[in-house]
Amino acid sequence: MANIAFIGLGNMGGPMAANLVKAGHKVTGFDLVTASREAAAAEGVAIAATAADCVKGAAVVITMLPAGKHVVGVWTEILTSVAPGALMIDCSTIDVASARQAHALAAKAGFAAVDAPVSGGVGGAKAATLTFMAGGDDKAFAAAKPVLEAMGKKIVHCGEAGAGQAAKICNNMILGISMIGVSEAFALAEKLGLSHQALFDVASTSSGQCWSLTSYCPVPGPVPTSPANNDYKPGFAAALMLKDLRLSQEAAKAAGAATPLGAHAEAIYAAFEQAGHGGVDFSGIINHLRALAGSR
Repeated sequence: MANIAFIGLGNMGGPMAANLVKAGHKVTGFDLVTASREAAAAEGVAIAATAADCVKGAAVVITMLPAGKHVVGVWTEILTSVAPGALMIDCSTIDVASARQAHALAAKAGFAAVDAPVSGGVGGAKAATLTFMAGGDDKAFAAAKPVLEAMGKKIVHCGEAGAGQAAKICNNMILGISMIGVSEAFALAEKLGLSHQALFDVASTSSGQCWSLTSYCPVPGPVPTSPANNDYKPGFAAALMLKDLRLSQEAAKAAGAATPLGAHAEAIYAAFEQAGHGGVDFSGIINHLRALAGSR
């Protein structure tokens, strides 16, 4: 079992660190938020006073942070304190350029690195059923995989540095677009007098089938575990979906790709957040669409 440092013990990082403890690893954590530190400590994570203290003696360093600037900043701060031969893993969802910058910082300091953003939300983090999309060379990925397997059920090597972030951004652009499409269909069905269950029974077994419908249905009833049955408590907050859609559009602009539906999805979620619903599960976008219909 490894000595693991885990920086970023929030809604996702906290449960992930706890699962590493359950797997028998010795985990030392750090977070700026007192409540996050206390929750992690209750799960058996040893809490360090600073990020630099957290990584001392660790064989693996994991970060789970809000944005690229935070990852680059923290890695710049801690790399001088990381033990020789340690593996750096970033599980944040950030822009590809920052991920590659973090890889470069690690390489310059003599460390192997993997970018390994996740899919599966808070529920997946707690249940250790996350999907990890990893970028890095073969040797670094092979070293990271056993650690990631303690926190997830599917680990995919997507390519070299930054490839994990590229996969995450593309995947979540699909998710944002599809959730809007599914929500529009249910909102239209309501206007046409079609029951939620009838539409679900048809679409879930025909050409309209997708994850946003069958696993995360945006109306209560058909999928009992979806946030729609719990007043749209996240889950995966709309603000986080907006963050990922913005990353997709930044990436599309930089790469010269045309993503008109991705751009429109970003605009719709931006309006939802501006209306004060950033903390609502992203499937709650159906209520925004209903409100748009009412304003016509």
